[in-house]
Amino acid sequence: MRQIVLDTETTGIDPSEGHRIIEIGCVEMMERQLTGRNYHVYINPEREVEAEAITVHGITNEFLADKPVFSEIANEFFEFIKGAELVIHNAAFDVGFMDSEFARLKPLRKTADHCGVVDSLAIARKKHPGQKNSLDALCKRYGVDNSNRELHGALLDAEILADVYLLLTGGQTALSLDAGSDDNGGVDGIRRLAAERNPLKVLKASEEEQAAHDAFMEVLAKQAGGTVWGRMDGPGE
Repeated sequence: MRQIVLDTETTGIDPSEGHRIIEIGCVEMMERQLTGRNYHVYINPEREVEAEAITVHGITNEFLADKPVFSEIANEFFEFIKGAELVIHNAAFDVGFMDSEFARLKPLRKTADHCGVVDSLAIARKKHPGQKNSLDALCKRYGVDNSNRELHGALLDAEILADVYLLLTGGQTALSLDAGSDDNGGVDGIRRLAAERNPLKVLKASEEEQAAHDAFMEVLAKQAGGTVWGRMDGPGE
């Protein structure tokens, strides 16, 4: 199964009022494993970015002035997401903007006609009713590091959402005892387990370690006046 975790940034909150997409960030997963293949682009919206929106994502009109317009990136973006299941937090917002952008072009395309759509916000609300389920709140709940998220950014948010989504839906993830390791795509002590991996090695106590343990248990039993494990008939029972 191919999934694309997707996020957008926009000039405002309502495409029906002429607001446009200014940034797209996508992270690809195959069989719930990150592939390392991403898609990221800034877009000239051909209109002003609202001041309120700039306070959210920090993307200014000056920065976007020399970026491509949507029609110039539409085909490559469509080819990247086509046939995939899109994972989006508050999907109605992003899909509404995507459909608005595609509607300006020919041939006419509608996201749901070419992609599946999964709303991670709807999943979170069902799993955690009555609680905050923003991306930041879910990061805190699941221990995902979002310390670099001072402002919203489409690619960063998509990367963070990928980790949150895997934990939220409970597959192909595990807590790592080595929080500093990043060999398997770890984020703040969370790492994905490889689909194919060697079984864990079982270490048995040496004769010296077993003798020291037995001596300690004998002392403990004398001090406590007997123990439950001391009344067992034999090992393993």
